[in-house]
Amino acid sequence: SCALMPGMRVRGLPVPSEGFKTLEYNCNALSTWYLTLAALAVAHVTGAFSLSQVYDRLGEVTTVAVLWGDLMSLAVYLGARLLGKAHRMSGNVVYDFFMGAWLNPRVLGVDLKLMAELRVAWIGLFLLTLSAAVKQVEVYGGLSGPMAIMVCAHFLYANACCKGEECVPTTWDISYEKDGWMLIFWNFAGVPLVYCYQSMYIMSKLGNAEHSHAFAAALTVILLGTYYVWDTCNSQKNRFKMQLRGTYQPRTWAFPQLPWGTLMRPRVVAAEGPGKALLCSGWYGVARKIHYTCDIAFALVWGASCGFDDVLPFFYAIFFTVMILHRLARDEARLEEKYGEAFLAYKAMVPAVFIPGVI
Repeated sequence: SCALMPGMRVRGLPVPSEGFKTLEYNCNALSTWYLTLAALAVAHVTGAFSLSQVYDRLGEVTTVAVLWGDLMSLAVYLGARLLGKAHRMSGNVVYDFFMGAWLNPRVLGVDLKLMAELRVAWIGLFLLTLSAAVKQVEVYGGLSGPMAIMVCAHFLYANACCKGEECVPTTWDISYEKDGWMLIFWNFAGVPLVYCYQSMYIMSKLGNAEHSHAFAAALTVILLGTYYVWDTCNSQKNRFKMQLRGTYQPRTWAFPQLPWGTLMRPRVVAAEGPGKALLCSGWYGVARKIHYTCDIAFALVWGASCGFDDVLPFFYAIFFTVMILHRLARDEARLEEKYGEAFLAYKAMVPAVFIPGVI
């Protein structure tokens, strides 16, 4: 389906290891997503396959995901070596295997990195959560409030990633990070299996227990409000990059297209070099890393949906916050090196990193 399903065709950033040519991407994650949901619905309703089997066989699913992540990493690394696609190598085999050797591995026109980042990671996550929800209905006769929050949260996240796939080829992961064990294993095993923990916890530990109406309503409002900011700020940022290069294409049919997702005449800080500018309006006039703020808020909502009797549902929130603080330092150093005085001017115009007036 990654090669055959229809999708928007976009070009990424120039690739130094490919002679600075721009690679074309068939962004068909959305049609693949819809086809997957339809096929699973038909299979489940007809009895050909019960989604609850995924929950029942989580151990086997985990084993396959871990082994496949390791084997795919090895195949991509050896392929880069044999085909002469390795670049930016350190000379340390362990480090190079971990960070990767091949920037854009492709098979039959399918970009393996983009495929794993969206179709495997996020669609896989939703299917794991959906399996826990189906199991809960089978065992208890209905869907609990906490489980409904997780199904909604993971559906919105997966759907947003698929409907906005045309923005992904210009991101750091695709344009710069090599496809090593770090990315491959994380997409095949880390994202779906770590991020679904709350859904599995609700089914196995909470059963059909409910929170108070007020608490459930508060979590829902925070989730939906955070989603709006997250969806529109990522749209603003990535469509701005596409506008700078003249590659922006409206995608009005992908649902939902939220108001304020595209800035037509944004305020910017101009930098030296053609097509270089820093966005300092829209959500990025509020805080420089507001998308990270949203991801942390998502993680806290997911954890809170499990209650507060156990710290494990908050593992992801803790892990993600620590990781983001480390990534923030790398991002800031890289941006200052790339944009120089323009980045310092941007920091002066938008002093907040995560939350205005707080941090």
